[in-house]
Amino acid sequence: MSKITFLGAGSTVFAKNVLGDCMLVPALEGFEFALFDIDEQRLRDSENMLKNLKDSLNKKIEIKAYLDRKEALRGAKYVINAIQVGGYRPSTVIDFEIPKKYGLRQTIADTVGIGGIFRNLRTIPVMLDFAKDMEEVCPDALFLNYTNPMAVLTGVMNRFTSIKTVGLCHSVQVCTKDLFKSLGMDPEGVQERIAGINHMAWLLEVKRNGEDLYPEIKRRAKEKQKTKHHDMVRFELMDKFGFYVTESSEHNAEYHPYFIKSRYPELIERFNIPLDEYPRRCEEQIQRWETMREDLVNNKALEHVRSKEYGSRIIEAIETNIPFKFGGNVLNTGRLISNLPEKACVEVPCIADRSGITPTYVGDLPEQLAALNRTNINTQLLTIEAAITRKREYIYQAAMLDPHTAAELSLDDIVSLCDDLIEAHGEWLPKFAKSEDAALTI
Repeated sequence: MSKITFLGAGSTVFAKNVLGDCMLVPALEGFEFALFDIDEQRLRDSENMLKNLKDSLNKKIEIKAYLDRKEALRGAKYVINAIQVGGYRPSTVIDFEIPKKYGLRQTIADTVGIGGIFRNLRTIPVMLDFAKDMEEVCPDALFLNYTNPMAVLTGVMNRFTSIKTVGLCHSVQVCTKDLFKSLGMDPEGVQERIAGINHMAWLLEVKRNGEDLYPEIKRRAKEKQKTKHHDMVRFELMDKFGFYVTESSEHNAEYHPYFIKSRYPELIERFNIPLDEYPRRCEEQIQRWETMREDLVNNKALEHVRSKEYGSRIIEAIETNIPFKFGGNVLNTGRLISNLPEKACVEVPCIADRSGITPTYVGDLPEQLAALNRTNINTQLLTIEAAITRKREYIYQAAMLDPHTAAELSLDDIVSLCDDLIEAHGEWLPKFAKSEDAALTI
C-alpha cells in the first residue's frame, strides 16, 4: 500500500485542507494516510476528523495515527511537513517580547529578521532528524515542506541531506488574483510570470493577450494609496522598485529597512503596519479552536472543497503523469535565477510529473529585485552556517546582516539581543560555541 505521511498532523485544519484535497484525487484511492504529531491529543483529533471525512466522502483510504515517527515514515512515498518547533508558547512569544526590550518591533517574525533566525535555529535540528529517519526507512520519498522559515529549511534539506525536497507556500498562487481584486480589475485570462525567493518573489510579467497590464495596475495602485488599506507596503515597494511582491504587506514591512523604524514612528500609521500581528493571530486561533473543535473533529457529515494548496496537485501529477505547473522552492542549482547565489533557495516555476519535480530556468531578475532578494539571502545563508557549525558568531552575523535589525540596533546591541534569545529559548535550541571556544559538532 502506498503511503503519504503527514508530520505535524496536530495542525488539524491544515491537515484537513491538504489530506482532504488528497482524498479528492482518484489516483490516491487505496493509499494510507499516516499521521504523526508529538501532541497525542491533537493527533487523535486529526485522526478522528480525517476518518469522519473519509467516511463522508466514501473513500477507500486508510487513516492511521502513529506515536512512533520512524514507523509513520516507514515506506512513505510522500512526506508532508507542517511542524512548529516550540509552538506559540513559549517560543513565538519569546521571539517577540525580548526584541521589544531593545526597541526592535516585528509583525510576523517567522521568515527572516531576528524572529525568523531563531525559529530556524530551533527547527533545523528537527528537520535533520526527520531526514535521518527518512534516509533509513523511506529514502526515495518526496518531502513537501510547508514549514516556515521556508527558504532556509528547504535549503538545509536539499544541501545537507539526500532527501528530495520542495518547499510550498501559499503566496504565489493568490498573488495576481488578490492584487486584481484589490484594484477592481478582472484577472480572467491573465498571463503571469513570478520568481524570486520565498515571501519575496516578484510579479515579473502580468499580461492579457500580449498587453502589459502593469501601467494600469500602477495607476490604480497610486490612486488607492491616497486612502488607508491593508496592502500599502507592497504598493509602496512597487512604486519605488517597479514590481509587485508576492507576500503580504505585514510580512514585507519587516523584510526591509524602510518601514518599521523607531526614529520615524509615523511610518507605522502611514503604511498601516500591524505590529505584533502574528501573536494576535495566534491568540485568536487558540480561542477559535476551542469553539470549532467539536464541530470539526466529530462532525459525521464533514464536507470538503479542494483548497488552493499545491500539495495534492503535485502528488496527483506524479501519480498520473499529467503535468502540473506551480511555484516551488528549490535550491538555485545551476543558477536558475542567474544573479542570485547558487546556495540560495529560490522560488521559481516548477513542473511536476512522473519524473518528479523539474524547476524552470528564469535567468536574471531585474537588478534592483535581485539586490533586495540578496539582502534576505545573506541572513538565510549565515543562519544555515550557524545551525550546521553550531558557532554562535554566525548567529550574530546573521542578525547583523538582517536589513530590519541592522537598521534599528548597534552591533553590540545585536550581540546582546542574540545572547538573551539563546538563553531564553534554553533547551529548545542546541548548544552554540562562542568564538573563543572550539566549535561544537552535530
